[in-house]
Amino acid sequence: MVIQSMNLKEKVISALKDVKDPEIASVSILDLGMIEDVEEREGSVLIKALPTFVGCPALHIIERDVKQAACAVEGVKEVHVEFVYTPAWTTDRITEEGKERLKEFGIAPPPANHVMGEPWCIDCPYCGSSYVTMENIFGPTACRSILYCKSCKNPFEAMKPVADMN
Repeated sequence: MVIQSMNLKEKVISALKDVKDPEIASVSILDLGMIEDVEEREGSVLIKALPTFVGCPALHIIERDVKQAACAVEGVKEVHVEFVYTPAWTTDRITEEGKERLKEFGIAPPPANHVMGEPWCIDCPYCGSSYVTMENIFGPTACRSILYCKSCKNPFEAMKPVADMN
């Protein structure tokens, strides 16, 4: 059996698994669904990334970390990172692994296939209870809210669902 080695694009994508969100250190930008495309041409790599929110203050950090990870891949000569807004990033892009990592960090993941404007069910990331109250819709960042679990008595954050508006 012949085992084919990964091509350069696959190696870059693999390296991006180690690039963590600067605000949520347990989850990678791949698991958040932020990488839209990786294009490679003769050692030059263009990485197209979707910001989770327009105006995210961490984009320069993400760009730096993506460049460092991709530049460390053997065969990569040049890296460009472009933030694109089409398609729009939605919370449905978060992988199952990403949702588990959010819980480990103490953040309730967003529900799948949420319809904007509709209420959503939020379970405590610590005990799994749905007996929670919204303390403040405005959390420490634009993408999170602050809640309180009435079962285990822990405060926690929840990632707000963002759905495709089309």
